[in-house]
Parts: sequence; C-alpha cells; structure tokens
Amino acid sequence: MGDGTVWTLAIAALTGGTAVLASWVTSRGSTRAATIQAEIAARSSRAERLRESRRTAYLDLIEQTHRMGELYWEISAALRLSGSDSRTDSLRVLHDREVAEYARIRRCARVVELEGPPGAAAAALSLQKATGPFYEALKAELSGAPDAHSGFDAAYSPFWKALENFVDAARDAHQTD
Repeated sequence: MGDGTVWTLAIAALTGGTAVLASWVTSRGSTRAATIQAEIAARSSRAERLRESRRTAYLDLIEQTHRMGELYWEISAALRLSGSDSRTDSLRVLHDREVAEYARIRRCARVVELEGPPGAAAAALSLQKATGPFYEALKAELSGAPDAHSGFDAAYSPFWKALENFVDAARDAHQTD
C-alpha cells in the first residue's frame, strides 16, 4: 500500500469516528430533551389535577354551606311558630337534619383542609365552626331555654360572613395555582 492509501484510510477512520461521536452526542442531547419534556408534562398534569381537585372541594363546601343555610331558614320559620307539641316535634326533626347536614359540611371542610392551601383550609375550618351557634341555639330551644331563638337569628351574619371569607380564600388560592 502506498502512502496515499494509508492517509486516505486514516482520514476515513477519523471522519467515521467523528460521525459516530457526533451521532452519540446528538442522541444523548435528544434523550435528555425528551426526558425534560416528559418531566415538564408530568408536572403540568399533576398541577392541573390538583387545581381541579381543589376546585371541586371548594365548590362542594360552598354547595353544602348553602344547603345548611336553607335548613337554618326552615328552622327559623319553625322557631317563629307558637309553642306546641307539634312545633317541638318539628324542631326535633329539624335538629336531626341539622346534625346530618353538619356531618356533610364537616366532611367537605376536611377535604378542603386536605387539598389546601393553608389559607383556604383555615377559612373552611372557620366556616365549619360558624355552624356551632345555630346548633347551640336550637339545642337550647329544645331544652326550654327562654328566647333561644334570638341566638339562632344572631348566628346568620357570622355564618354568611364566614362563607364570604372562604370564597375569597378559595378564589385567591385558585388564582395562584
């Protein structure tokens, strides 16, 4: 073999090696880019699922709060009736419904606590606690306490204010997600 052939083979080998190395580097870069893209897509998907989960929890609590409000209006109407056995029986039935509805609002508030963030969770807990004065007033009325219905009526304003505070906290949390 002549000197020209050796040089041609050396250049061919060097060119081939460079091509293999360039292919390997490109392949590694493409693999890394695909991995990064997959991680970003997974994070985005998780964030969207969390956002939807929170939104559902917030809406469930708001809906349950309105159900409680409707029940409280029924109780208020019954409290305005003159004292009788029928009124007392009616109030006992409404009290049982109140306990059942409270269990639902408590569950909804716990879901919001779980889903977060802390501001919405604290507002949900305050909303849940705003049902307490209604319960205590109705219990007092059923125990024969005088003028217990005025305590029931006084509980409306803090209850609806707690709902407003929750809606504001949920909106803020939803907008920052």
